[in-house]
Amino acid sequence: MEHTSNADLRTAADTVLARLVGDVAAPARLREDQWKAIEALVADKRRALVVQRTGWGKSAVYFVATALLRERGSGPTVIVSPLLALMRNQVEAAARAGIHARTINSSNTEEWETVQAEVAAGEVDVLLVSPERLNNPDFRDNVLPKLAAATGLLVVDEAHCISDWGHDFRPDYRRLRTMLADLPPDVPVLATTATANARVTADVADQLGTGSGTDALVLRGPLDRESLSLSVLHLPNAAHRLAWLADHLSELPGSGIIYTLTVAAAEEVTAFLRTRGHTVSSYTGKTENADRQQAEEDLLANRVKALVATSALGMGFDKPDLGFVVHLGSPSSPIAYYQQVGRAGRGVEHAEVLLLPGKEDEAIWAYFASLAFPSEELVRRTLDVLAQADRPLSLPALEPLVELRRSRLESMLKVLDVDGAVRRVKGGWTSTGQPWAYDADRYAWVARQREAEQQAMREYGSTTGCRMEFLQRQLDDEGAAPCGRCDNCAGPRFTDAASETALVAARGELGRAGVEVEPRRMWPTGLAAVGMSLKGRIPAGEQAAPGRALGRLSDIGWGNRLRPMLAPQAPDGPAPDDIVKAVVDVLADWAKGPGGWASGGPDAAARPAGVVTMASHTRPQLVQSLGARIAEIGRMPLLGSIEYAAGATTARMPRSNSAQRLHALDGLLVVPPALSDALRTAGGPVLLVDDATETGWTLAVAARLLRRDGAEGVLPLVLAVQG
Repeated sequence: MEHTSNADLRTAADTVLARLVGDVAAPARLREDQWKAIEALVADKRRALVVQRTGWGKSAVYFVATALLRERGSGPTVIVSPLLALMRNQVEAAARAGIHARTINSSNTEEWETVQAEVAAGEVDVLLVSPERLNNPDFRDNVLPKLAAATGLLVVDEAHCISDWGHDFRPDYRRLRTMLADLPPDVPVLATTATANARVTADVADQLGTGSGTDALVLRGPLDRESLSLSVLHLPNAAHRLAWLADHLSELPGSGIIYTLTVAAAEEVTAFLRTRGHTVSSYTGKTENADRQQAEEDLLANRVKALVATSALGMGFDKPDLGFVVHLGSPSSPIAYYQQVGRAGRGVEHAEVLLLPGKEDEAIWAYFASLAFPSEELVRRTLDVLAQADRPLSLPALEPLVELRRSRLESMLKVLDVDGAVRRVKGGWTSTGQPWAYDADRYAWVARQREAEQQAMREYGSTTGCRMEFLQRQLDDEGAAPCGRCDNCAGPRFTDAASETALVAARGELGRAGVEVEPRRMWPTGLAAVGMSLKGRIPAGEQAAPGRALGRLSDIGWGNRLRPMLAPQAPDGPAPDDIVKAVVDVLADWAKGPGGWASGGPDAAARPAGVVTMASHTRPQLVQSLGARIAEIGRMPLLGSIEYAAGATTARMPRSNSAQRLHALDGLLVVPPALSDALRTAGGPVLLVDDATETGWTLAVAARLLRRDGAEGVLPLVLAVQG
């Protein structure tokens, strides 16, 4: 029972809630735990951690608390959120409650100065900030201290991102420690998340200071949602899954989300469903910001049946009437899976949640697992390079000196920054000289945790028990119990039936061979740091032409055929007949396509005059036999092979970043005399055949050698694009 002294505060809180939900005439009333959190923040100025299921109303807590605190003269609320989609929704929701909200994030840089001036003038009630801003030197040094001094309430949304035990760790969030340390002691702090098990909850509470002392409040609720009906459907192959979707998508309630594990799969599925008459759009990390916003608006307004999305559409997307979530491929973590399915059924009585696992899932899990925190050797190398530098080093300047791709390098530096070993300043990164210990035990534990989560997802797909209860137990929900609604509790609601028409169309879509391979046109920056003088644009006379690949390893069509064949431990052997036939089909389509040598147009390219194969330590039989078969079928001469220089080895060929790979390739490849002679008399461009390309630099270096030795043009032809 609430204290009498706080009865007026409760009435005021419910009044703000009514404005927030847009119906001041309705008798809106906060949930009991919502009120407990608001009371702790407003009346007692405490720190609180709220772990509640998606749709429970965590945003209502901080908006109502903001309105009440502002009425009492407090400064603006600062909400740290990783989600642009959430920010847009939050600004609109705040306006309904008479709360003026503004954002500072990567998509509105032109507004930053205006927003900061409005905050300084006291005109802003809520400032939403992306975590990346916290680690920006100017923001960190000039804006953050003023915000910390003026803030009336700090909200950390999606707080599980702070914990590297969680499924979506983001090192920028660690910068919150600095802001928390600078906050006046009477400023309340609210951390919220829907996806945290007991370990993540304890870690977040400890890092935010919400777990220290007796003044902390932790509110953790049950995770079951009665509107969700969970199912798993095991289908024979990728074509069957696509066909099933095409046949049954219109039967699913309302509009929803189809999640895929990769960008390539999202684009494939979107294209196929459109050919089958469905109104769908893709939404991935590669989607332009304006297109993302349009896609979100189309789904909110039910102008599309579904968004086909990667995890880029995740936390924070708020559509209460979302009727279904389908996963075409299994996420690697039950916590991540729960978070994504939690998008559905927030404001409707019934929503379908369906998992369609695929055999490619585990290969994709393995790829993402390879992006974990780098080895101690690479971290120490980075620290040594920074320590020896006489100036701050930018990422482009640092990248050639460290065998890490830029995104991983930046993420690692952010962790080191929080740990005090490096510091981000204007112009780049510097070493602090502070001692730093590589926490191998913690990183190994996190890796084991990831493996355990993968095993849990395998068990989720095969369990005969309640699926919702399974997920609740994975999140340490003490209220876990059979739901009575999932396919195991209530019986299957879906059959595996797919029409022959849809199956034929799906096989045709997935069997369609051919992906364009865009050539490298610019040398990477910073090559001088590794002793190479190349820079700027690659001369036109030394470039490869646009090429072709049979497929991408990350797609669900040819990727499923190529992955096992090109796996690191796969045996070498001659090119299989089905692969050769498909490559010939790619060549035929290439020849007839726009600008192809058989297109007949005035700008048609010259027909290839011969075939050149790439040297290979790992798959020499595959590459050589593929080149020979193409030459035979195409009635072209097999001109020879680019070879490795004497004594060269590719045992430790860097795969991480462009500068390192080019440095390793420098002097590695040679054009033997016989091939050189053949190039000068070939009388046209050559097909350059290899098994796969990842960065494109091996093809670029080989093309440069061939062009310099007389080839009129180089047309790369590979089996697979990696990634």
